Amino acid sequence: MDLDRMLAQCRRDQWNVSDLDWSGKPRPMSREEEEQVVQLFTDMAGIERLASALFREQERRVEEPRLKEIFRTFIRDEIRHAQAAQMLADYYDVHHYRHYQESKSLREFAPVFVAAIHHLSDDVANAYVVTGELLLDIALLRSIDDHVGDAMSGAAMRLINRDESRHIAIDYHMCAYYASDEYEEKLQKQTAPSLSERAQAARTFSQMLYYAQPFIRDVFLKPMEKLDPRGRRLREAFKRSQLLGMKERSSRRPFTRFTRALQVGFEHPVLKPVLGNVFVRLSGVGPDFLARLYSEEELARARRMSYEALADEALGAKTEN
Repeated sequence: MDLDRMLAQCRRDQWNVSDLDWSGKPRPMSREEEEQVVQLFTDMAGIERLASALFREQERRVEEPRLKEIFRTFIRDEIRHAQAAQMLADYYDVHHYRHYQESKSLREFAPVFVAAIHHLSDDVANAYVVTGELLLDIALLRSIDDHVGDAMSGAAMRLINRDESRHIAIDYHMCAYYASDEYEEKLQKQTAPSLSERAQAARTFSQMLYYAQPFIRDVFLKPMEKLDPRGRRLREAFKRSQLLGMKERSSRRPFTRFTRALQVGFEHPVLKPVLGNVFVRLSGVGPDFLARLYSEEELARARRMSYEALADEALGAKTEN
């Protein structure tokens, strides 16, 4: 990736919520639809604030100056997205039917997730970030916009999606780095974490796993049952994440081996009936999305492609039905 070009694009494509015209009126909605739309945008604001915290953590970790500055622009992006989402919630809250707040599972998950990412290794943090960005960009944001079907939402989502495309491109770039010889050499030079540090990482990781499943269920899976009843976009997002994790034939990273083992165990004819629910809980996703979603041909093709080409293909999936 040309980091100079990416940084220039990040700087050039900044925008403000005041650039949008908020003077219009929402299309007519039933009470049920209005409440659903306002809740979706309320939760979206919380998700975007969480994303800004994750990018702040990534900015802290990287050493390359251009990457640091790129992540700083991503932090600003996500703060702006949260502001836009909250303004959209207020915009569509025409009748003030009830008081809205973030879903309970999102409020419980967010601080635990941020704490876990702080203590986990670089590649684990990036793995969760890229999966979240794929779910948000390929599935949730597009489906919310289609469901709302209103000019105000469409105008905001076009700008948000433009930002998210840059985020995914960098997410894949970082995946390439964490799979590289350069990163492996860096790890070998580092001092091994102390016993207390490893214990703290394990503790925060287990707490994250405990809260992850209800968060993903309530904030992603349940809303998508109405927004995308056939589940095409969610399957596409999870498939992209799975292919990214399987790109290298033999992963050096323990976390990638762990996630692969969960999928293998879940699909094993003997282990699945006994431990299937355990594998699902450890993965944090539902059984439909822990199961293998790609074909052998798709896997072979992904392994031949560069990370940049995989990112381009994932971005192209945003425009597909």
